[in-house]
Amino acid sequence: MELWQHSLKSSLTCPEALAERFGIDAAPLAAVARRYPMRITPYYLGLIREPGDPIWRQCVPDPRELADATGLADPLNEENLSPVPGVVHRYPDRVLLLVSGACAVYCRFCTRKRQVGCAGMQRSRADLAAGIDYIAGNRQVRDVILSGGDPLLLSDEALGDLLERLRRIPHVEIIRLGSRVPVTLPERITENLCALLRGFHPLYLNTHFNHPREITPQSAGACRRLADAGVPLGNQTVLLKGVNDEPAVMVELMKGLLKIRVRPYYLHHMDLVQGAGHFRTRVEKGVEIIQALRGPTSGLAVPHYVIDLPGGKGKVPVLPEYVESLGETVVLRTPGGERIEYPNVLTE
Repeated sequence: MELWQHSLKSSLTCPEALAERFGIDAAPLAAVARRYPMRITPYYLGLIREPGDPIWRQCVPDPRELADATGLADPLNEENLSPVPGVVHRYPDRVLLLVSGACAVYCRFCTRKRQVGCAGMQRSRADLAAGIDYIAGNRQVRDVILSGGDPLLLSDEALGDLLERLRRIPHVEIIRLGSRVPVTLPERITENLCALLRGFHPLYLNTHFNHPREITPQSAGACRRLADAGVPLGNQTVLLKGVNDEPAVMVELMKGLLKIRVRPYYLHHMDLVQGAGHFRTRVEKGVEIIQALRGPTSGLAVPHYVIDLPGGKGKVPVLPEYVESLGETVVLRTPGGERIEYPNVLTE
């Protein structure tokens, strides 16, 4: 068993153990974890300084998850955009291939929190074969994003086999990995893994730092190893109330990412996912943060602020040409010209 696999096996999944460590009542956490599983790696647990801090909020169950009746179980309509199990085909030229049902840490704000960590999300060999066959049979697909769950929780052997099968498809030009393990399980980014990935370029990896305290010597080392293997790194941050919704925090985060060779890519407005309403901010807060980044920081440090529209209508950048009005309801126009009303905040 490799070090990263041992770390994963040692992860905290029992709310009672977490409560004992921090001297709090376990019952409210356990009630949530029965519905939305908890897993925290030893490494990420070590980043928590106290209950309620920005790291704690991202990974520890919160009773408000069960009280949120305003969100949607499948906010991006992925299940209706899934032609075969494990494939989400929203845009003509690219697909999501969901290759894993597990993550190193179960983020409390996850868009797929209805599934991730649950038995129904596990992907069989038959599912993966059907997904690859679907991609091979659709010549318009040129970009494949491996997601889940986290694709880097696959063994090197399984991941290599999957990448090799995708690379055999002539019309697949680009492969992307969506992974949070550089942040939550940096020991997974081994030299052997990086040597494997080096053989499948052009290959990109988008990771998911949300707070400056997640940039540590360990996570920086993981990103360095990937970058040295020629893997371009991007970052997708989610705007989270109580975690990173202060301009100064976001400025520190984006500057820190550039120092570890990770390019800020997206700042996502919190999806309308059920069980995560307490993380939602107003759209104006995201606009304020982007304005704070422009000027004092390099343009390289300014991500695209986007709203992923409900119903699978796609991402809309929060820019003057796409935002018709702000208020209790935000009126947006998609790049195709469709007028969309979007609730500005669901939970205060």
